[in-house]
Amino acid sequence: MKRRDFLKTSLGGAVAAAATAASVVEARPNLEPAEKAVGMLFDSTLCVGCKACVAMCKEVNGMPPTIEGGEAAWDSARDLSGDTLNVIKVYRNGNASTKDVEVDGFCFEKRSCMHCVDPGCVSVCPTTSMKRHPITGIVTHYPDTCIGCRNCMVGCPYNVPQFEYNEVFGQIHKCQMCNQAGVERIDKGQMTGCAEACPTGATLFGSRKLLLEEARRRMALKPGEIYNYPMGDISKPDSYHEKEVPEYKKHIWGEKEAGGTNVLHIAAVSFDKLGMPALGERSASSVVETVQHTLYSYLALPALALAGLTYVVKRNTTEDKDEGGES
Repeated sequence: MKRRDFLKTSLGGAVAAAATAASVVEARPNLEPAEKAVGMLFDSTLCVGCKACVAMCKEVNGMPPTIEGGEAAWDSARDLSGDTLNVIKVYRNGNASTKDVEVDGFCFEKRSCMHCVDPGCVSVCPTTSMKRHPITGIVTHYPDTCIGCRNCMVGCPYNVPQFEYNEVFGQIHKCQMCNQAGVERIDKGQMTGCAEACPTGATLFGSRKLLLEEARRRMALKPGEIYNYPMGDISKPDSYHEKEVPEYKKHIWGEKEAGGTNVLHIAAVSFDKLGMPALGERSASSVVETVQHTLYSYLALPALALAGLTYVVKRNTTEDKDEGGES
């Protein structure tokens, strides 16, 4: 084969492969909320820091209390861990004399799985041990197929999945919205344990659609008015908590952040002060998957070019043999 033909064929094959890769790789949009997505609405202004939700969560999941210092008589977990799937944190500023104000005030904030609409933990899991339910949108971890790579910990912007570092065969743990094997409260028509235990309705359970409507309704309320806050399940409230409306920040966390979440948060203190990450509306999963697929496609270019060259060389070799036979 002549050098000119070789170079021409190589270039042609590479260009064709590049065109093929470019045509099949394009950025995917954010995933949409599941058909019948369920979730929770956490209203920081209603939370009194009683930690009934923490205790109920541990009872439902059969987890021991976390006693820090060995002297406390109650669960004193300060953050999420392999034994704590739901925790209440405290924001303090200055003399912390007034609830739900940023300056010289304090408030409570809840941490648990946000059950993202386009979850990063699902995107980066190599064994599909993290799955998003197509109907409810609940993000569930399946330990039987988990290899402990901890990619989900890196892929979650909320630092939710936690690994049992103190166990020989440690596993990942996270809030499963009370619907994992052995619990299955949602499938049985019940609400999450934390929503059931909350005495003020700070954690409200229900469909994402109804919860979002409720959050928007609260945003429109006039500060100082009296409002009956529903408790338990938004579709069939157990009771109502009558309280004066605070001055909410006009921001529903989880409505759009990184594609949205099924667990929504509202508060009277800015979310950056409450430790929420800085996120745009585009989900990291859609961006990362696009980059990965682009890289994989271009890594295939050498193989495609080689396949083209192999075909040409074989064809020319066959032609040379045929010509030699004829002579």
